[in-house]
This record gives sequence, structure tokens and C-alpha cells, in this order.
Amino acid sequence: MEEQQAHIQLTSADVADDAIIVGDPARIDRITRQLDDFVELKYNREFRSVKGSYKGKTILILSTGVGAPSTAIAIEELHQIGVKRIIRVGSAGALQADIQLGTILIGEGAVRDDGLSKNYVPEQYPATPASDLLSKARRLAPDAVFGIIRSHDGFYMDGNEQTQAYWSKMGIIGEDMESGALMTVGRLRGMATLSILNNVVLYEGDLQAGVNDLQAHAQVVEAGEKRTIRLALDLLSWEEK
Repeated sequence: MEEQQAHIQLTSADVADDAIIVGDPARIDRITRQLDDFVELKYNREFRSVKGSYKGKTILILSTGVGAPSTAIAIEELHQIGVKRIIRVGSAGALQADIQLGTILIGEGAVRDDGLSKNYVPEQYPATPASDLLSKARRLAPDAVFGIIRSHDGFYMDGNEQTQAYWSKMGIIGEDMESGALMTVGRLRGMATLSILNNVVLYEGDLQAGVNDLQAHAQVVEAGEKRTIRLALDLLSWEEK
């Protein structure tokens, strides 16, 4: 009998070719509202999983918690049970002043400013999404902001403002903590990946206020999240005409 994966506790019997990963386990509840039907699978530590149907397509949904290490664990174990494509639906903070709350950011690549991915490959190795998923995203979401994401390891380091200002000048559109690991590990394991992010913090806004006071902009942020979820589901259920 096949053993469960150590952390996500799934086996190939639970597998779908396609998966959506999210950081927050609670976001899964908001995704299941878009599904025709779903079943709860496992919930271990930060790794909660469900499987459901969208437009006739079976899709696995898995939470990863915050940051590159747990995201890489999830990707590796999804690979072990046979998942072929992964789209991350997450949150980001903008690094350009003209990006509003609730704007969809789609990563054309990622600055690997995390520690985890450097243990896989040298810094020169690019973190890039699957060209097919990126191309389809351009067709389905032409109003999204496409560009390079910076993935980092923490919110509260000294010098964060200076670091953000540097990457803003380099044209980076926003930052999260997981996209670099997703694109790097996914590429190494032969998996197609894409990162779709909802902007929840204005550039040069108060990060603490942005994280803790999302209710002040709840409708705008919630609408942005709904659009990211629907876009990911539509991409994974895409049928060529």
C-alpha cells in the first residue's frame, strides 16, 4: 500500500493533474464556493487539501502556509503523487506606486531573494513560469499587471524600505514570499507553474496597517481575490477550441 506523503498526507489516489496552492488555509473555503462539488482530503499543520470540480475539470487545492520552505515541501510532495501543473493564488504587496489595491499581479518571473531556492540552484538560475500558462493568462486577463515578482523571506528586517525602493527602481511590480520557490522547484521537477497574486498593500504604504487592517479596504481586496481565484480555475480548465 502506498504511503502518504509526510507533510501533505496525500497519495496518488488523491491526485489530480492540476493543483492550486494558497498560503492561507482559510482561502480554500473561498475557492470551494466556485466549485461544483468538493471533498475535504487532509489537514496537517499548514497543509489543508480539498479536491473538487470546475467546469468538469478535477482540481486539487492545497494550502502551504507562509514562505518558501513550506511551499517547496508542498511542491515536492505534489510532484511525488503525480501533479503536473500548479498555479499559486496568493497575496502581494505592490512595488510600483500606480498599482492599486485589488489589482491582479501575474509573475513573468521572480527575483529569488529567498534562502530556500539557493539551496537548490545557484543565484544565476532564473525563476520563470510555464510559457503556456503565462500566454493563456494574457488572453484571459489582459488588464492584469504582468511583470517580475520579488520573493523574499520576511516582513520585519531592518532596511526593508531601502530594499523595496531598490527593487522598485528595477521595475519589479510586487513582492511575495513563495513565487520564487514555486517557479524554481516546479521547473526542476518538470511541473508547469504560474503565480497569480492579489495586491493587498500599496507601495510605500504602512505594511503593518496593510496586513492588519485589510477590513478598511475589504470590498476591493475581496473582489481582487475573487478575480485571482476565478482566473486560476479558468486557466486550469482551459479547453482549446
